[in-house]
Amino acid sequence: MDLAYDCKKNEKAFIVSVVSGKFEGHETKESSNRSLSELKELLRTLEVIVVGEEIQNKKKLEAATILGSGKLEEISLAAKAQDADYLVFDFELTASQMRNINKVTGLTVFDRCQIILQIFSMHARSKEATLQIQISKLKYLLPRLTSLWTHFSKQKGGIGLKGEGEQQLELDRRIVRKRIQTYEKQLKGLKVSREERKKKRSSETLTAALVGYTNAGKSSLMNSLCKVDVLSENKLFATVDSTFRTLTPDTKPPLILIDTVGFLSNLPNTLIEGFKTTLESIDEADLLLIVIDASDPYFEKHIETTNQVLSELKIEDKERLYIFNKKDKIQDMMTVKVKTRKYPHSHFVSALESKDVLDLRKNIIDYFLDQQTHQDLFVPYSEGGIHSKIEKFTNIEKRTNHETGIYYRIRTPEHLFQKIGIKDFALSNEEREKYL
Repeated sequence: MDLAYDCKKNEKAFIVSVVSGKFEGHETKESSNRSLSELKELLRTLEVIVVGEEIQNKKKLEAATILGSGKLEEISLAAKAQDADYLVFDFELTASQMRNINKVTGLTVFDRCQIILQIFSMHARSKEATLQIQISKLKYLLPRLTSLWTHFSKQKGGIGLKGEGEQQLELDRRIVRKRIQTYEKQLKGLKVSREERKKKRSSETLTAALVGYTNAGKSSLMNSLCKVDVLSENKLFATVDSTFRTLTPDTKPPLILIDTVGFLSNLPNTLIEGFKTTLESIDEADLLLIVIDASDPYFEKHIETTNQVLSELKIEDKERLYIFNKKDKIQDMMTVKVKTRKYPHSHFVSALESKDVLDLRKNIIDYFLDQQTHQDLFVPYSEGGIHSKIEKFTNIEKRTNHETGIYYRIRTPEHLFQKIGIKDFALSNEEREKYL
């Protein structure tokens, strides 16, 4: 079972919003305009053509239709004059509100949640992301099933009996609930496997995560930094899975870069938990690379949203670098630099400029090298596995062959030194002297 309908490519939409304290992210005209701009980009991602828009100041919302019937009729005329196929509202609507608005306007009605769900469905690649999106879609659909069965309204039975429509509605509710339970069980199994992979990675690698607002250019940076081909498009939510790649084969231990789903303000409640689940890979990162589209006039709001999500995920204490991307598109660099002074360890880059990318890669690697501590080891020749681990996971600064083994002076992260089994061969200051 799927959503009742999806937007179709190349069809036309008339978009609607309000300025109201009743809706988060729509309290002021500026915030409503910002949110509506995002909705336009979401629709562009679906290749739906926006032919008009309406924003109304509304102190008191109509429970049945959000806007009054007179205003809806006015919007309907404007939309039909532009041959619009849909009305798309920039917030989540209830099933009854959708049905009532459709009755007044005669147009197919979508809300912001449906648009995001459709995009997530299009772009999910991993099994885990696909399952989470299916769960979100079914939870969105469940309270809206009634409106799908209005065509059975004439088939209701007599007193005390359920009509065919009511019977089918109850059956569908059970099917949807059962499917949600099945998907959640599968997702739980995948989470166990992911935790095992995460544990293995944390004991052998260092990890940096690219995080930030959607369409900030994270995937483009991933491609440039790692020289790989990760999907990169100028569309919102082009990436909804976490992608893992090696930053450079020369770092020791290996340095992994994670590209994550982009953040978004005014995310519908139906999607919030699923959205956070797709971001759980950030928790294993040793360093957060906060990527910001510095050319976007609302980039400070995007940083605020990013930090808010990190706080909700309880990972706000992680070390971070701020990467102000798309500097090639900035019109007024001086103003942007003044606004970004308060962000420590920040870098201005363009993912298209090779020098910027090389400098950024060096800064990331240097950060991890600076966190490493010096250790002195003496390893007998018979310990072949330990010699291999030292070669693979540490930076060897000095190596001296002795009669019974090898003396090493290394640099490595403290947590890896404790985990990979080489600490038993560490030398005290007194012991070190006889091998120098």
